[in-house]
Amino acid sequence: MDTKVLNGKIIAEELEANISSRVKAYVEKYGKAPLLVTIMVGEDPGSKMYVKMKAKACDRVGISNRVVYLDDTITTEGLLDMIDELNNDEDVDGILIQHPLPRTIDEKMCFDAIALEKDIDGVNSKSFGAVTMGQDAYSAATPAGIMEILKYYDIDVTGKHAVVVGRSPILGKPISMLLLNGDATVTICHSKTQNLADILKTADIVVAACGKPEFIQRDWLKEGVVLIDAGYNKGNIGDISKDAYEIASAYTPVPGGVGPMTITKVLEHTIDSAEKKHELKLIKKLK
Repeated sequence: MDTKVLNGKIIAEELEANISSRVKAYVEKYGKAPLLVTIMVGEDPGSKMYVKMKAKACDRVGISNRVVYLDDTITTEGLLDMIDELNNDEDVDGILIQHPLPRTIDEKMCFDAIALEKDIDGVNSKSFGAVTMGQDAYSAATPAGIMEILKYYDIDVTGKHAVVVGRSPILGKPISMLLLNGDATVTICHSKTQNLADILKTADIVVAACGKPEFIQRDWLKEGVVLIDAGYNKGNIGDISKDAYEIASAYTPVPGGVGPMTITKVLEHTIDSAEKKHELKLIKKLK
């Protein structure tokens, strides 16, 4: 079988070039770059690495990047105060809360406190609801990146049976809704699903988002399936067994597939937010 490799790195580079051009035009028009603020609580090594990668990506496209470092002793109320301050700061175009947060913090309450127009990672429950209903809001970055990959490689999801393995609020659930909005027939599976292998055998598209190294096996899949591996485990291992690539019509490699798209979508949503801010100002002025 002539299997297509869905290279997210290539798409991310093309998108970054476009974002860079938009940011340059924005700076020429308004005199300053869009501003993305990341709130990081504690010293999680993985989070630190992601924040550094995002800072480098911001530098590449010209977006201003600020990181607010908070001690892991901060309370939910203290974090909510910080979010409120950023919501009311006109210079801030995007707010990203780096997760995981300490268990002492009410993560959902803090996510839901982010203003929708600045929720560039789609973590607010209202953002999720709006995306589900096909309204104007930002989707979680990784699911948005997956849809971009499918679009780039002309993989039409219309009428296809897509099976999503995982139901997290920032990946499994939002990608399921985006696929449904794209007219796919979607089945969501999770840790309590019975007969998972039988369900996967019927899938035209599989999105693996369960966080278990090489969990999905080749013999659970039918020939010609499209494999989207959104898992990233220790040792650069995805959630799908690599020997399953041999029977797939297309697949995202790990690394280099879905991963590069996540930060790129955060950048794209930030310039979107900045441009919309000025459009709204103009509309209000004209009124």
